[in-house]
Amino acid sequence: MLNSFINLLTVSASYTLDLLGRSLEFSVQVLVTISVGLFGASLLVELGVLQKLSALSRPLISLAYLPEICASSFLVSMGSTVAANGMVARFYEDNIIDDREVFLSAAVNSIPAYIREIFTYQIPVVVPALGLSTGLLYASVFIVTALVKIALIVLLGRAFLKRRSYEMDSFQAREGVSLVHAAAKAFRRQIKTFVRISLVYIAATTLIFYLRDRGAFDSMSILPLAEAFRIPSDSFIPLTTYVVSPVLGMSMLGPLIRGGSLSEAQAMVVLMLGSMFMLPVFALRSMVPNYTALFGPRLGLSIVAFSTGISVLVRFVFLLAFLRIT
Repeated sequence: MLNSFINLLTVSASYTLDLLGRSLEFSVQVLVTISVGLFGASLLVELGVLQKLSALSRPLISLAYLPEICASSFLVSMGSTVAANGMVARFYEDNIIDDREVFLSAAVNSIPAYIREIFTYQIPVVVPALGLSTGLLYASVFIVTALVKIALIVLLGRAFLKRRSYEMDSFQAREGVSLVHAAAKAFRRQIKTFVRISLVYIAATTLIFYLRDRGAFDSMSILPLAEAFRIPSDSFIPLTTYVVSPVLGMSMLGPLIRGGSLSEAQAMVVLMLGSMFMLPVFALRSMVPNYTALFGPRLGLSIVAFSTGISVLVRFVFLLAFLRIT
C-alpha cells in the first residue's frame, strides 16, 4: 500500500515537472518577444515619438468639418482619451460646441487609442501569443475597424456640420528627454504589465497542455456551438475564456494553433465570435459609466453605441468571411 502511494506520488511529481517544463519551454520565446515589444513601445512613448502622430489631426479634423478647438482635445487624446473627452465635455458645457460636434469629437478622440494599441498591444502581445500569421490577421481587423470609424466620422461630419476654415499650426511633440531617463521610466512602467502577462500566459499554456493530455477536449466533440460554426470542439474553452479575458483567451488559442488543432481561419472564427460577445460586455462595464458621466445619458449612450456597433459590425463581416473558407 505504501509502495503504491509512493509510486503514485513519484509519477504525479514526474508528470507535473514534465508539464511545467513543456509549458515553460513553449512560453519563453513568446514572453521574450512580448517583453521586448512592451519595452520598445513604452520607450517610444517616453521619447515622444508616438506623440508626433498628432499630425494626423490636421486632415482628420478638417475633413470632418469639426471645430478647430476640437484639435486640442485630439492632441490630448494621444496620451489620454478620458482627459480629451473631459475637454470636449467642458467645451459642451460652455456652449462652444453643440451635440453633433460633441458626438463626432468624442468619436475622433477614440482614434489615437487604436494607434497606441497597435504598438503597445497588437504587435508586442497579440502577434507573439497567436503566431505571426494569425496575429497579423487579428491586428488587421483592429486596423480595419479604426479605418471604418474614421470614414464614418468624416462622412457624418461633412453631412451634418458646416464647412470651416482652419489655421492649425499648434501641433508639436513633447520636448525631448534623455534616452537613459526614458529607458529607465519605460522599464519601470512595464514591469507589472509584463509580470501579469507572463503569469497568465504560462498558466494558460499549462492548462491547455494538461487538458489535452487528459483528453478533456475529446469529450466536447459534439458541442452545438462548435458544430454550428464548423470549428473544433477544443476551441470552446478559449472562446468562452476570451469573453472574460481576451489576453487569456488568445493565450489558450496559441498552443492550439501551433499544435495544429485549429487552422488560422478557424482561430479567426473563434476570435471574431469572442470579440462580438466581449465588446458589449466591455462597453457596459467600462464605457457606459465614463461616457454618461461626461456627456449625460443621451449623448453618452449614443457615443458608446456608435463605437461598439462599428466594432461588432466589422467583426461580424470578418466572421462571415472566415466562415466561408473554413
